[in-house]
Amino acid sequence: MVATKVAVLGAGNGGLATAFEWSRQGYEVAIYSHPDYAEQIGAIRERGGITSSGVLTGSASIALATTDIAEALAGAEIVLVVGPAYATESLGAAAGPHLRPGSTVVVCPGSCLGSLAFKRAAGLDLYDDEIVVGETSTLPFAVRATGPAEIRVFHHFDRGLFAAAAPRSATPRLLEVLRRVWPHAEEAATVFQTALQNGNPVIHPAVTLLNAALIDRTGGDFAFYEEGVTTSTGRLIEAVDGERFAIAEALGVPLLSEPAIGVLQGYMTEANYTTGYSTAPGFLGIKAQDSLDNRYLTEDVGYSLVLFTDLARSLGVATPVMDAVVQIASVVLARDFRSEAARTLHSLGLDELSAEDLRRY
Repeated sequence: MVATKVAVLGAGNGGLATAFEWSRQGYEVAIYSHPDYAEQIGAIRERGGITSSGVLTGSASIALATTDIAEALAGAEIVLVVGPAYATESLGAAAGPHLRPGSTVVVCPGSCLGSLAFKRAAGLDLYDDEIVVGETSTLPFAVRATGPAEIRVFHHFDRGLFAAAAPRSATPRLLEVLRRVWPHAEEAATVFQTALQNGNPVIHPAVTLLNAALIDRTGGDFAFYEEGVTTSTGRLIEAVDGERFAIAEALGVPLLSEPAIGVLQGYMTEANYTTGYSTAPGFLGIKAQDSLDNRYLTEDVGYSLVLFTDLARSLGVATPVMDAVVQIASVVLARDFRSEAARTLHSLGLDELSAEDLRRY
């Protein structure tokens, strides 16, 4: 029996772990990275695969490691797009000419409506399901690269992985594919649910901005959650989460609070906004970023919170705390995230939809 070919687009932490896990489940895996990041690809090619320690251990063979996206996608039935939000459009544009009818594309995680961004960039109609394009609410694991072609998986979620396709009529087909390797994948109501269930923009900017001086002074030499989350920090996280809930309610989609999803996924033991994070087993020992110019602001604010507030305005939902976080992040990085905004309702082709249209979508 010929193994199903899977293409993993992205060779960062999540891409390596995804390629490792799908290979270990018997799939023929090709992994692609942009030529600018060819070093990791070269290491995988030289070693013939990826090794993992932690909760996923051992070695996995990788059939192809390449910086040629056409080569990676040749014959692929499943395409897993694993990377930061700022890479989604470029990966979509590069992949578009090489996608096969009948294939399934998963943006993992979707971050902020990544499935719609991918479809637009790939030249696919938003309502077309000949090629199924969907997204997950998160990666199914916490992972870090520890060396060339090497990873350590700290935690693997067996619950709390939500997925939806665009259009949502294709979600059952998406889940059928995902559950071959991630049987715990759960159906989300729409891609708005998977986008809003992403907790990174709720937590990361709040903790980063309230510890900005410490990050500047120490280069991130402190425990981000254990030392960075206090009662006051928790209040800001909770306030951002409250506005996220208001957006979800206006759209009519279900949502779990950020600490509740942490408990569900098993890396937290307390569903509160303070000690829930500072004592979370899954966060122990995680260092802060070494600079404020980091994805915790550039992606989680510059993409996710900008999109959340744009969506909120279309729905008539006030987001003064999110707006303040966007503004302060812009000031501390000497940038204007609003004017730079790369992920908005306009960029996704949704800006002409009324609030009711958005709910139906």
